[in-house]
Amino acid sequence: MTTNTHKNPEITQIQPIILLLSGGKTEEALNHTKILIKEFPDSFLLFNIIGACYKANNNLKKAAENFEKAIALKPEFSEAFYNLGVAQRELGQINASIISYEKAITIKPAYPDAHNNLGNIFLQTRQFKAAVDHFEWAVAFKPDFFEAYNNLGLVFYEQNLIHKAIENYKKAIDINPNYFQAYINLCLSLKDLGQMNDAVDCYKELLIINPNFAKAYLGLGVTYKELGLIDKAIKNLEIALSIDPSYGVVYFNLSTLKGYVFSKLQLSKMKSLLSSDKISDSDRINLCFTLAKVNEDLGDKDQFFKFLHQGNRLRKKELNYSINSAQKNHSVIRKIFSKPPIIKNPKLFQKSNKQPIFIVGMPRSGSSLVEQILATHNGVYGGGEIQVLRKILNPVLRDYLNQDNTAASTFIGGKKIQITATENISESVFLSIREKYLDALSDFNFPESIFTDKSLLNFHFIGFILTAFPEAKIIHLKRDPRAICWSIYKNNLPQNGNGFANNLEDLAQFYKLYSTLMHFWHELFPDKIYDLIYEDLTTNQEEETKKLIKYCDLEWDENCLSFHNSKREVKTASVLQVREKMYQGSSEAWKKYESYLEPLLNELKSL
Repeated sequence: MTTNTHKNPEITQIQPIILLLSGGKTEEALNHTKILIKEFPDSFLLFNIIGACYKANNNLKKAAENFEKAIALKPEFSEAFYNLGVAQRELGQINASIISYEKAITIKPAYPDAHNNLGNIFLQTRQFKAAVDHFEWAVAFKPDFFEAYNNLGLVFYEQNLIHKAIENYKKAIDINPNYFQAYINLCLSLKDLGQMNDAVDCYKELLIINPNFAKAYLGLGVTYKELGLIDKAIKNLEIALSIDPSYGVVYFNLSTLKGYVFSKLQLSKMKSLLSSDKISDSDRINLCFTLAKVNEDLGDKDQFFKFLHQGNRLRKKELNYSINSAQKNHSVIRKIFSKPPIIKNPKLFQKSNKQPIFIVGMPRSGSSLVEQILATHNGVYGGGEIQVLRKILNPVLRDYLNQDNTAASTFIGGKKIQITATENISESVFLSIREKYLDALSDFNFPESIFTDKSLLNFHFIGFILTAFPEAKIIHLKRDPRAICWSIYKNNLPQNGNGFANNLEDLAQFYKLYSTLMHFWHELFPDKIYDLIYEDLTTNQEEETKKLIKYCDLEWDENCLSFHNSKREVKTASVLQVREKMYQGSSEAWKKYESYLEPLLNELKSL
C-alpha cells in the first residue's frame, strides 16, 4: 500500500463534503471528513472542516478544539483564526475572540468579515472608536458590504451622531434594498430626531418592498400611536397580527390603546400561545402584560395580578437585574460629588443658543404631562426622552465602578480622564460633557432656543448637569411614592435603565435610593432644583402652571393651559393621557389593590 505524502486531500475529495455541509447535512459531512482524515492526519483543511461541522451542530467547544488543531498545523491559516474567533465569541470568550480575529487580520489584512466581526465586539463592549475603525476597513475592502454599513450606523447612533447613522443605514439600503433591518434602524433614527412623517414614509417604503413584514406594520402602528392617530395605529397593528398571530408585542401595544377591546378569538389565541413552549420569552412577557390589562379592565383582580406578577417575574429574569447595581451606582455618584465642584473659569460655560430644561424624577411621576405643558409654549421645543446625557455619562460611572481603588479613568470627548473626587475632575471634563451634549442636539434641528429633555433617570446626573450647564433649569417631579411604584409595576416600561421596575421589593428599594439621592442634590445645590408636586398640578392647574412657566423664565402663554390640544408626538406610556384634559385622582388608583401590594407598601412606610 502506497502512502499519500500530501498533507491535504485533493479538491475533488473535499468538494462533496463542502456540498453536504452547505446543504445542512452536517452529520454526513462530519462522518466523511473523519474517514478522510485517517488518510490525511496532518490536513489543516480537514480539521477546519471538522470544526465547521461541530460549529453547525452548535458544539462550540469541539469546534474551537478543531480550529486550534488546524492552526497548530498551519500557523498562518487566517480562515481558521477567523472561525475560532466566531466560536470563541459564542462561547462568551470575548477577549480570546478579539485575539483570534486580530491574528486573522494580521495574516490577511484585507479580511472584511473579520473586520466586521471585530467591529461588532467593540460595539458590544462600547469601544466605539475601535468599532468604527474596523467597520470602515470592512467596507473599504468590500464596498458592497451592506451589513457593515448598517453596523457603522449602529455605532454612530450609540454616539448620538444620528445623521451619520442615517447616512450609513441608507448606504446599506442602496446596496441591498431587501436588507430590512437597516430600514427598521433608519425608521427608528428618524423617529428619534422627531421626523415622524419621514419615519412613516420609511415604514411605508419598506412595506412596498415586503408587504408581509409584520415588524414594519408594528413600527408604523406605534408611530401612529405616538402621533395620536389611533385608528391608523389599530389598523396597522391588526395587520401585523394577521401576518404573525404570535407577535406578543403587537398584542401589548393594542392593549395600551384606550377603548380597544380584544375579540374572543384574540383572547383565545393569547391564552393558547401562553400555554405553548414555542414562543419567545419576549412574546411571553408581552402576552402576560396584555392579559393582565384585559383582566384589570374586567375587574378580575386575581387574574390581573396572576398575569402581572408572571410578566414582571419573566422580565426581571430576562434582564438578570439586581438592585445591587443601583446601590453601587448611587454610591459612586455620591463619592464623585463628595464635595461641591469648583469651576474656576465660568466664562467657558456661557449660555449657548440652546438652553435645556431637564425634567427628572421617577418614571410615572407626571413628566409627560409637564413636558406637554411646556412644549405647548411657543418658545419651547419638547425633546422627549433624548437619552444623550446617559450615553455620555454611563461610561464614566461604569469605569469608576470597575476600579478597585479610589481612582478611575474614562474617555469623554476622545480624551482619557482621571477621576477620583470632584475636586480632581477638571473644568475640561465638564466642558467636554457640555460640548458633546450640545453637539448631539444639532441633529434634532429645531428652531426654538429652549428645549426640554425628560429622560427622567437623569436625576442620577444632576451634579454633572448643574456643573456643565449652569444655565440649565431642572424640574424635579414628585408624586405619592405608592402611586409611582404601582404605576411603574403595572405598565411594562421600556427596558432601558428600568430593571428595578419588575419586582415590588426592588421598586421600593430603588425609590428609597432615588429619594436619598435627590436629598443629596438639594443639599449640594440649594435653590437650583424646582420641585413640582404632581398632585398639586392636577388640583391647581392654572396656579401651578404659571409658577412653572415663571421658573423657566418664560413669558406666560395661555396655550399652556390647553396642552391636550397639542399634536406633537409622545413616545411614553402616557401618550393617550396627555391628549386629554387634566384629571385628578390617579394617585389614588393603587388603593383598590392594597392587599396585593403589601411587600411594596410595607417597604415604603419608612419614607
